[in-house]
Amino acid sequence: MTNHHDLTPPSRVRQEDDEHDLQLDGEHLPSKAAAVHEYIREEGEKELNRTVSALLWSAIAAGLSMSFSMLAKGLLHARLPDNDVGFLVESLGYTVGFLVVIMARQQLFTENTVTAVLPVMSQPRIGKFLCLLRLWGVVLVGNLVGVAVSAWAILVLPIFSMQTHEAFLSLGEHILENTPMQMFAKGIVAGWMIATMVWLLPSASSAKIWVILIVTYLVAIGGFTHIIVGSTEVMYLVFSGHASWGEYLFRFGLPTLLGNVVGGTFIFALISHAQIRSDSDN
Repeated sequence: MTNHHDLTPPSRVRQEDDEHDLQLDGEHLPSKAAAVHEYIREEGEKELNRTVSALLWSAIAAGLSMSFSMLAKGLLHARLPDNDVGFLVESLGYTVGFLVVIMARQQLFTENTVTAVLPVMSQPRIGKFLCLLRLWGVVLVGNLVGVAVSAWAILVLPIFSMQTHEAFLSLGEHILENTPMQMFAKGIVAGWMIATMVWLLPSASSAKIWVILIVTYLVAIGGFTHIIVGSTEVMYLVFSGHASWGEYLFRFGLPTLLGNVVGGTFIFALISHAQIRSDSDN
């Protein structure tokens, strides 16, 4: 007799298994939110136990993939009128990199500000905290290497017209209009929104693409700063000679990175974990 899984694509099997496991966990946990928490915690445990080489290559791939956000947004920007309608349409391009990275299950730094943090909050031990720092360090470096390669390649390869290159420059210049404090504050909101998206995905089922699209589109139209997407745009400015590494690091990089971590970890993950902890105590 033919097994059902033999006729089903592997991706569909994994999706059905994940949903089934989530439903089973929900029957033995105090709330549906606790089932989501447990699912994300288990995913975080797997990430914490991955080897450095596996994390690094996945993170580099994610950095390369995130450049699709700048590509799509810049290409649309170069061909749309400079008005509110044009802005709303071009902002859809921002979602493309996130769709690729998340659906391909590549390692993105801001996802790990909630996924890998929950195991540490559930069992706060020095060993797990060190594993978290290792994960964050490797994924952040890998993501930045990927976006740097992408930004340089987009600039030097004879692919795009001068009009499109000017559109790419305008994206980075728009980011650098923010002060470091604005970068930090907007980074908090972006980190919180990406963490919310991660929390929604386990129970989104076939609507996962819509969850990713809606949340990241809101990040785009709100002008909230994201360390990986923004790095592609600002590094493009640096490689083209329109900005310095000091501006990238101190005006954009560090404030945005800190804001993303605060929004994703210290606000969303901490509050979500506290909610589940209260359910368990009761």
